[in-house]
Amino acid sequence: MGTGCREAPRGLGTAFPQSIISCYDIYWNLSCYDIIRGMHRLTLSDYESLAELRYQIRNFLAFSEQAARAAGLEPRQHQLMLALKGLPPEVRPRIRELAERLQIRHHSAVELADRLAKAGYVRRQRAGDDRREVLLALTPRGERVLRELSLHHRAELRTAGPALLRALRRATRGGGSGVRGGRGRLTGQSTRRER
Repeated sequence: MGTGCREAPRGLGTAFPQSIISCYDIYWNLSCYDIIRGMHRLTLSDYESLAELRYQIRNFLAFSEQAARAAGLEPRQHQLMLALKGLPPEVRPRIRELAERLQIRHHSAVELADRLAKAGYVRRQRAGDDRREVLLALTPRGERVLRELSLHHRAELRTAGPALLRALRRATRGGGSGVRGGRGRLTGQSTRRER
């Protein structure tokens, strides 16, 4: 690439060296507006709906973390056990797949599995066809603890789920759909400021 500069699109007057690829280069080619299905502006109501969704998700995650700790597990240990139990039948229960499901690095998943195995919640077993492949499975103790945690989580979702679903629907509609906001007013009214 050359060392010349090019003008940023849309008349912003900012020049970028061609040899540098940045998030701004990506932005000019695919803006967040392209991603948000043709939305041209974000209103205050849009920000409020996204913030409410994050708040509802965070409330559930805080409950989940507290429940895991009360059961003697770290939250990620509980998440690994749940991911292991809930794997689709065609997915082999290997560290690589669990790391992907938890969105963590391979070595972090190995460490979680080591701690869970040491505590008696999971066991490692060699695959029958390929002895190099190590598969994970829940132990009876792990099954019992996961079942209790899952029952608590399902009960919490029955309680908190409606608010979470409302927040998700509002955020995916773009916030300004005239649904009642959290402060007793309709969102998306024409008097709303745009940001």
